[in-house]
Amino acid sequence: MTKVFKALSDETRREILKLLSKKDLTAGEISDNFNMSKPSISKHLDILKDAQLISYEKKGQFIIYSINTTVLQDALGKFLDFFN
Repeated sequence: MTKVFKALSDETRREILKLLSKKDLTAGEISDNFNMSKPSISKHLDILKDAQLISYEKKGQFIIYSINTTVLQDALGKFLDFFN
């Protein structure tokens, strides 16, 4: 769970998750929403993948990224447990 909270601590990664909550996107489509290099976006995507907050599927020459809501729900549940 530490990886999840670390991944969520960064504003850019939270913005990526917001984008993916609306629809699945390629890395290029994600990077079009930010004023940073594509390698920087790739690093953020790697961190989100490592935390299992996003999943991906290769379709032809593209990789399509999707949000993993199950992990987010688990993280929220554990966070709310702190207040019980």
